[in-house]
Amino acid sequence: MTEELVKFLEARLDEEADLARRCDGDGCGEWYAHGHTVDFCQVDLPGFHPTIAQHVALHDPARVLREIEAKRRILARHAHDPWP
Repeated sequence: MTEELVKFLEARLDEEADLARRCDGDGCGEWYAHGHTVDFCQVDLPGFHPTIAQHVALHDPARVLREIEAKRRILARHAHDPWP
């Protein structure tokens, strides 16, 4: 993997992590969908189609940060070594 590609991927992960942290300023954790409403811990936001509410809740900041950490571990493992 080239150094430019590694830097690019790390920068995108940093951007995504920063956004996730800004969306969860009070550290409330997971978001939940309840029918047409998404529970963002601080407030319930109604008016979503139930499928969209589930999609939004699935991308809560806590989950996004866990996924980013997993991607960072994969990148670190393969950044300088060929695929095993």
